[in-house]
Amino acid sequence: MIKSIGKWMVLVLLFVLVLTACQPAAVQPAETEPEPVATEAQPAAQAPAESGKKLMAIITPPNDNPFFKTEGDVAVETAKELGYETLLMVHNDDPNRQSELIDQAIAAGAVAIVIDNAGADATIAPVQKAKDAGIPTVLVDREMNAQGIAIGQFIANNYQGAVMGAEEFVRLMGEEGDFVELVGMETDNAALIRSQGYHDVIDQYPNMKMVAQETANWSQTEAFEKMETIIQSNPNIKGVIAGNDTMAVGAQAALEAAGKTDVIIIGFDGSPDAAELIKKGKMAATVLEPMVDYTIMGVKAADAYLTSGSTGHDDEKTLVDCLLITPENVDKLENFRLSK
Repeated sequence: MIKSIGKWMVLVLLFVLVLTACQPAAVQPAETEPEPVATEAQPAAQAPAESGKKLMAIITPPNDNPFFKTEGDVAVETAKELGYETLLMVHNDDPNRQSELIDQAIAAGAVAIVIDNAGADATIAPVQKAKDAGIPTVLVDREMNAQGIAIGQFIANNYQGAVMGAEEFVRLMGEEGDFVELVGMETDNAALIRSQGYHDVIDQYPNMKMVAQETANWSQTEAFEKMETIIQSNPNIKGVIAGNDTMAVGAQAALEAAGKTDVIIIGFDGSPDAAELIKKGKMAATVLEPMVDYTIMGVKAADAYLTSGSTGHDDEKTLVDCLLITPENVDKLENFRLSK
């Protein structure tokens, strides 16, 4: 009996082995690459754009100001001509927003960042973060209070331009009279440098009296409001010198509304609005900041660095001289560039 059971067990075992051999082998899941993990020093890898082009991030101040709108447009156009896709973002002069946008540029896989910053000190940490992520940053227009972090800073020679504008202002004022100064954003070194340049010239003339100095934060609306208040207590204003054209245009509107149409007004930037007022005899002059030139230089420097490891410039900071715009040459001014 035992032998019979043993034979049956052997037969069953053989049947099971045959049946197993006839079944298809179990399919094993294919090995997959681990997902990239983002770190502070190195962002996660990003999927390439459909076009295969590299991405350049461009960050500017508010583009309701024609100066910054043109700056962004020029940067985008230049980057595209060099073969890049672009990501244009606006920080609205908010340092926290600027930091968020730089984080976005890193996450988006940008190969370079070109930025007109939101504060000379507030910009240092986010640009350092981009550098740590292996992304070179170029500053245009506004500088920051550190070197060795950005690969280049391309800015107007604000002091040279301010001295030029102040000399014209003094000449038109006849070296005497009450005047007002409107100052730009105090976190922007350009505002302080321009004001210093103005005073290094004007303060040499004792018969020129500054009756008011107000910060209008580069804003046309703020300049209009500040000027309205100043006029009430200073009826004999002979001149206004402003840190940019947007404030000069706001001041002009307030003066015209008050019936004061013979006040000498000088701005800085070379904006289309200022050009129109100069043509109409409502502004005396402006200083053309060569924004188009240094924006193109900045984008090209970023491209050169990516392709050769060098921006092509000996120094991190590159200053570009300004030009005086008067009724004599204003017809040659178009979109922040003076034709030859």
